[in-house]
Amino acid sequence: MRLDPEALSIAGEMFSSSAMMRADRLLVYGSVEVGDARSIGGVLVVSAQSFGAAGYENLELRVPGDFSRLSGWCSCGRGPECEHSCAAALVLFDRMISAGRPPRPEWQRSLDELFSAAPVVDDEPAFDLCLFLAIRRGGGHGRSTALTLTARPGVRGTRGTWIKGRAGWSALATLPADPRGRAALDSLGRLGRSGSGAYLSDEWMPLSAVPPHSLWLQLEAVVAAGVPLVSAAGAHHPVRIVDEVATVAVALDRRGSTLQVRGLVQGVDDETAGLPSWVVGDPAVAVAFVADRDGEGERITLVRLSTPATGPVRGLLARPGALTIDQGGSDTFLREYLPRLQLEAPVVSPKGTVEVPVAPRPVLEVLVEHRDGSTRLATSWDRSPTRGRRHDEHERAVWAAVARVADDLRIDIPGPFDTGRAPARVLTPAVAAVFAVEGLPRLRAIADVRVELTGEELAYRAAPEAPVVQLITGADDGSDWFDLNARVSVGDIEVDFTALYTALSLGDRVLFLGDGEFVRLDTAEFDRLRAVIDEARTLADRPGNQLKLNRYNVGLWDDLSELGLLAAHEAEWWLRVRGLTDEASLAPVAPPVGLRATLRDYQRTGLDWLHFLRVQGLGGILADDMGLGKTVQTIAMMEVARDADPDMAPFLIVAPTSVVGNWERECAAFAPDLDVRVISATRARRSTSVAEAAAGAHVVVTSYALFRLEQEQYGDVEWSGLVLDEAQQIKNPSSRGYRAARALAVPFTLVITGTPMENNLLELWALVSLVAPGLLGTRESFTTLYRTPIEKHSDGARLDLLRRRIRPFLLRRTKDLVASELPPKQETIVEVSLHPAHRKLYDRRFHRERQRLLGLLDDDAEGNRFAIFRSLTMLRQLALDPALVDEGEAPSAKLDALEELLVEAAAEGHRVLVLSQFTRFLRAARQRCTDAGVPSGYLDGATTHRQAEIDRFREGDDPAFFVSLKAGGVGLNLVEADYVVLLDPWWNPAVEDQAIDRAHRIGQTRPVIVYRLVSSDTVEQKVVALREAKADLFSRVLDGGVDGGGETFAGGPRLTADDIRSLLD
Repeated sequence: MRLDPEALSIAGEMFSSSAMMRADRLLVYGSVEVGDARSIGGVLVVSAQSFGAAGYENLELRVPGDFSRLSGWCSCGRGPECEHSCAAALVLFDRMISAGRPPRPEWQRSLDELFSAAPVVDDEPAFDLCLFLAIRRGGGHGRSTALTLTARPGVRGTRGTWIKGRAGWSALATLPADPRGRAALDSLGRLGRSGSGAYLSDEWMPLSAVPPHSLWLQLEAVVAAGVPLVSAAGAHHPVRIVDEVATVAVALDRRGSTLQVRGLVQGVDDETAGLPSWVVGDPAVAVAFVADRDGEGERITLVRLSTPATGPVRGLLARPGALTIDQGGSDTFLREYLPRLQLEAPVVSPKGTVEVPVAPRPVLEVLVEHRDGSTRLATSWDRSPTRGRRHDEHERAVWAAVARVADDLRIDIPGPFDTGRAPARVLTPAVAAVFAVEGLPRLRAIADVRVELTGEELAYRAAPEAPVVQLITGADDGSDWFDLNARVSVGDIEVDFTALYTALSLGDRVLFLGDGEFVRLDTAEFDRLRAVIDEARTLADRPGNQLKLNRYNVGLWDDLSELGLLAAHEAEWWLRVRGLTDEASLAPVAPPVGLRATLRDYQRTGLDWLHFLRVQGLGGILADDMGLGKTVQTIAMMEVARDADPDMAPFLIVAPTSVVGNWERECAAFAPDLDVRVISATRARRSTSVAEAAAGAHVVVTSYALFRLEQEQYGDVEWSGLVLDEAQQIKNPSSRGYRAARALAVPFTLVITGTPMENNLLELWALVSLVAPGLLGTRESFTTLYRTPIEKHSDGARLDLLRRRIRPFLLRRTKDLVASELPPKQETIVEVSLHPAHRKLYDRRFHRERQRLLGLLDDDAEGNRFAIFRSLTMLRQLALDPALVDEGEAPSAKLDALEELLVEAAAEGHRVLVLSQFTRFLRAARQRCTDAGVPSGYLDGATTHRQAEIDRFREGDDPAFFVSLKAGGVGLNLVEADYVVLLDPWWNPAVEDQAIDRAHRIGQTRPVIVYRLVSSDTVEQKVVALREAKADLFSRVLDGGVDGGGETFAGGPRLTADDIRSLLD
């Protein structure tokens, strides 16, 4: 129905917005019937009825002709929140207004509605508002005669004092005043009228009428709105609100033969506590203290209570004086009423005249039932002492104490339900034994815990002495594996090791010795032994219960030694090899007389380590950073071996083809007395067998290709050791080169590589398996134990364990360690903006290729891997030069930047190493260099006279040398260059770092400047970001991370589907 705007305005001042909205729905559905009004003493009275799904509501309204106030009742009892009264009032007001004026045209009614929505500018001056508080007889329906704290609005008069004036609750909505203050007071008044159950005719509102949960918040809102609280009596002193909350208690005091009982407010100063007080709210949420000093009027202090006071405690607080109990009633009070009062609030005796007993509290029952050879455990709360009432804080404290026992003993004690008993938990025999011996005594010691035992208790007891374990090993047919047995004794009792081994393998908590006696296995010592057994079982990967330990697993032997579990002869063997875990304990080796080089300190340490490994018949990985002299350390080790045994069998060195000649030259330079033979062709071309070529030699050098092709011939020769240089070439355990190296029977294997891992942990496993077979188990067990937890789950603890296990057999020194012996290296990323024509071609092809790549990833990322990488390679080339992918012609900003850099560097006397993965672009870059008048050399995989090109640059004065990453990754020493330019970034940091280290290595005397040219807003920028993330795995596994800790990391270097998507974002 359409209502007069004035009727809406009048009702809006009397009812809340939510009541108005609900009333509107009633009117829309026609759910209110309003009868005819009748006049009684100038007041209109109307009866109405509202009906709906919930039934009928009857109501009556009274309103004077000037609409100054509204009173009445409704059977729903909601007061001003009553939508039935609001809807009936709207109908009544509309009738009254319409009856008092002639009908208006529709256009006039519409404009009036628009104007009524506009803000009204009131010409009257705005009033300052206050809230008067006073102790008065209760107001409201029923007119209570008890004194209570009441409130009403007030305003500041013309003389600057606070007055009541026209500021009543009902007139508040029309009073010109600050809207915030008016709204805050109006909200308080509405809640008070709602809580009273009827419309108040008295302007003084008892604060107890406001719902207690809202009262204090409402008072704070009034103060926050800038409305002061003022005492109404006398000089209108400001009401003081205490910031700190107070607590309530019941105070007992014996005076003569009587007992005084009173409510007590704790947490207020002594001066305030002695004043007359009144409770505020029901339940009481605050207390008002009132002082009247020197006739200046009341001074009111409001104190909020931390917990509302209810029932008898509120009643005692509200009493004007103490409750006096005569001598005859004291015993009855203490016996029957005191426990009930203690359930409501703390009971104290401030003067110490009454000894107050401990308050009744709930008790946690722990029921232990022994039945049919098993133990069942259940818990429940006994709240009979508190008459069924919960005591949350106390119950939480009791359960926390029980939970600590459960956590300490790793026992799952079922938590109690709020009511009733939780289902019983059946304990395993091991858990039941620990619980019976250690848990029950601790539970019984907890206050308010009652243990109830039923059934025949099982006779568990802990062994009086700690077990003594001594491990004994036996060689297994001359292999690298030892049978591991143990002698276990507890006092005079010998324990079968198989039983201990089985119990530890199954994760049992105890080992039963018989007759209920047991030994705890969940101690720190047994936890470590359990971890050793689990690791050994996984690595051995053999069926049955026989435990075997690999002799290369120095880390495991170290753990056993720390546990004191090694027998005498095992400890002696361990003492011989423990130098692998403590470099300081390695016996120093004098550099051989025939060595024509001065070893640096870290190289002397490397020689000590290599010599130790060779003498002990162990292998290792020399993984120093590029340029730190891995070759000379290896030559020194071979020369020491020759000095010790001139008739020794030769060492076999296998290296990339491009590096074979370098070994020959380095041996001739550093150890000219070594007889070095190079096998550079197959037997068909050299006319001699490998055995014939190696006869009488100290060192034989060949390539991986020839080693693979003539694997059987190399197997026919006795070797002193196998050296695998740049061994990342055989990092794939499925490759023929890896299988050939693994099959060669040698007493000592040395892997040399600056990058023992480029893409994933499996590459590290492959190299470790060559030098220490079985150290990391089989490929499958390694994946289970290390690779999956580290690469997929970022398991920092497992990563730390892997580092400990490989550390004895991997020696790696970074350039940071020898920084004082190397000039600084500075890396700079130079962002290059594409030419507009290049940008247009790139963006067009990128968006087309992006959709194709995302489709391949969603379809089958692994199955489409080749197609995905082909597309990514195309995008990288497109970022360099559209001509590389037949996408058109456009100027190359990167070549422009390179030309400028080369011309400037050459003019300043620098020599530049220019690197790229793409030989077509590398040749184009060299041509640009030639056109600019800068002489240069060139080397890629197709260069036939490789060494001649290298020597020409090293011995000549060309300012630039263009080298492909593949050709420059291994075997080059180019310290003549002090500038390095990377034309295209790659996400494998090891590949780039290898190439950069051709210039930044031992022998370099000038600072090395590295420029990475990156095309901005292309896939190259994303590759640079990805490269940093991919460097993480290498650093954390081999270098121990930034601080050597076991922190977790995200992912490994292998390019995942998510990595590829990040390149396309």
